[in-house]
Amino acid sequence: MFFETVNPFSGDTIKRYKYCEQNEILEAIEKAHKEFLTWEKTNYEHRSKLINNVANILVKNKDEYAQIMSMEMGKPISVSIGEVEKCAVLCKYYAEHAEGFLKPETINTDASNSFITFEPLGIIFAVMPWNFPFWQVFRYAVPALLAGNGCLLKHAPNVPECALAIERIFRDAGFPDNIFTSVFVDIPLVETIISHPSVKGVTLTGSERAGSSVASLAGKYLKKTVMELGGSDPYIILEDADMDTAVDTCVTSRLINSGQTCISAKRFIVVESRLDEFTKLFIEKMGKVEFGDPMDEKTQYGPMARRDLCDNLHRQVEDSIKLGAKCLFKGKIPDKNPAGTFYPVIVLSNVREGMPAYDEELFGPVSVIYSAKDEEDAIRIANDTPYGLGAAVFTTDTERGTRIAAKKLNAGLCFVNDFVKSDPRLPFGGINRSGYGTELSTYGIKEFVNIKTVSVK
Repeated sequence: MFFETVNPFSGDTIKRYKYCEQNEILEAIEKAHKEFLTWEKTNYEHRSKLINNVANILVKNKDEYAQIMSMEMGKPISVSIGEVEKCAVLCKYYAEHAEGFLKPETINTDASNSFITFEPLGIIFAVMPWNFPFWQVFRYAVPALLAGNGCLLKHAPNVPECALAIERIFRDAGFPDNIFTSVFVDIPLVETIISHPSVKGVTLTGSERAGSSVASLAGKYLKKTVMELGGSDPYIILEDADMDTAVDTCVTSRLINSGQTCISAKRFIVVESRLDEFTKLFIEKMGKVEFGDPMDEKTQYGPMARRDLCDNLHRQVEDSIKLGAKCLFKGKIPDKNPAGTFYPVIVLSNVREGMPAYDEELFGPVSVIYSAKDEEDAIRIANDTPYGLGAAVFTTDTERGTRIAAKKLNAGLCFVNDFVKSDPRLPFGGINRSGYGTELSTYGIKEFVNIKTVSVK
């Protein structure tokens, strides 16, 4: 069975690929497990050296990898370069800190000696998305490998060259051939992988639907999981906010990756006294957005990754308008739109429960503005969502903002006067329908290890 990749800007077919047969998948797992039995015995010094090699390869060849990303999923080339560079930072961070994160911990008990060790589990299977095709993979693979695990990757079918490039990077850095493996897997064979006894954990970044399906299979076979799913992130603008900072930050967050990110701002909740001011400035700034060829270094915003994604976003907008939502602004898209994947910047208001724009994640350049009576009402609206990934609050009173972020907002990532972002030093993860489990920092590397108690009498 075959699949094709399409350039989201031109609409041209890039290449045709063949899905792996079941016997090929089983062979890849067996080879990975055999390699793991050796890899788990290596020391941190050796593993860290290889991860630093990965960082150097990423930096040296960042233009090449960025071109692959932009060609396959439409990310502007400058943004793609930044993504590769961020992956290199991640590698260096974990190469320096992994050994300390996983150092045995002594616990005082009535035993003569009791301590905790962190042992690798085995093969960790990853189902990864297309929107950050390098970052999402490295975010999972680097800590997993440094912990002594092996990695098996099922990447999104529209970014296969990214998957192959990443596999080559690890091999060229000196990793054993089979300790990181990419397989082209069609959905019906995902269960074959998850059910295999050598696969000890499953991590997925993607949609709520995909997460529910994969988590169900993992539960069936009792495999540890981490699920990083969608979000409908609220940004609260209070009456004492610095409006220029708030508007600039909100627009930037909403349009990162052409709005195709789980942690981008999607709902803007403004107290009544500043609503008109925010709306006017927000629309003015949104109106200056210009879309273009992802390969042009001057392009800031590219097309969406696939035509079906545009169609689904358009359905959400149109259905919401039919139910009473108001379109405050609709931007322009390029006259030349061969693949039909440029989607206009849209700003909605009067959005209520029961509308797709209220109940569902908007994965593209569509914003919703809400009016709140006061701080308490703004927090109520912000938390009125089935998701819980990121949130932000804007106020010149940082003590007030800190209190709201720490105690009032129901999300895994809460920022004050800044947009939500990932940082290798900080834990990343959501609650509710945004998933569970943690990536990054010391907490992320401990998701796929055996936290073993040793007690000696």
